[in-house]
Amino acid sequence: MENETRVATIAMIIDSDESISQVNSILHQYNTYIIGRMGIPYRERGLNIINIVMDAPADAISALSGKLGRLKGVTSKAVYSKSRSEV
Repeated sequence: MENETRVATIAMIIDSDESISQVNSILHQYNTYIIGRMGIPYRERGLNIINIVMDAPADAISALSGKLGRLKGVTSKAVYSKSRSEV
């Protein structure tokens, strides 16, 4: 199935305030796939933790996680649901 989507979560830890506007801009580019977002400011450690839940083609999930992870001070990892063919 060429257009099959997957449910995934992308976890980010951001330790550079200068990257926050870039993160939000990139997330806006993928907003049609995002079904939820949770952000936690961890002020004591100077971190922002953001978790994105999305339903998208695997290549879009990978592209988003990669773009986020290339930003200064941003660590990003994606966790995918099993595809329908794997269930």
